[in-house]
Amino acid sequence: MLFSCTNSKKEVRDFLADKNLPLGTAKNIYHIKKDSGRIVSKTKAPIFYDFSNRNEHPYNEFPKGIKIVSIDKTGKDSTTVSGNYALAYPKTKVSEIRGNVVIFNHSEKTKLETNQLFWDQKEHYFFTEDGFRLTTPNGVINGFGFESKENLKKWIAKDITGDIETKADGL
Repeated sequence: MLFSCTNSKKEVRDFLADKNLPLGTAKNIYHIKKDSGRIVSKTKAPIFYDFSNRNEHPYNEFPKGIKIVSIDKTGKDSTTVSGNYALAYPKTKVSEIRGNVVIFNHSEKTKLETNQLFWDQKEHYFFTEDGFRLTTPNGVINGFGFESKENLKKWIAKDITGDIETKADGL
């Protein structure tokens, strides 16, 4: 005797959401994002949970870390973002990365280190109110509170200590 039942995709999504289970799981992911045939980023993560079955706030979880490499127009690595844990919210395009967060701008040789970072991918903007360390070719700055474009070229550092060489215009 054979039995069969059918559930709609919506019923399955709702069931998984009610049980706080992901819609999908992937291990050792390697995702390449392209725009007009050109690679613009590469993402690696040991494990990925897809919670897009949430009605209000769908999200993706990277519980064992993530590494994202942005690629410039010449095909070279531009900026690398990594951390021990991440949540990405596709509706708002905002991600939170936690634990040993490192952002490295390959061309400027600038590195930001912090324990928590928010990334607004619509505005191409990073920010944290946590402690940070910014290393540039001209010096090191430590502080609490940091904002920058995602390429680390223009930034605002708050509550800072450290030494850094600056250029004085017209002096």
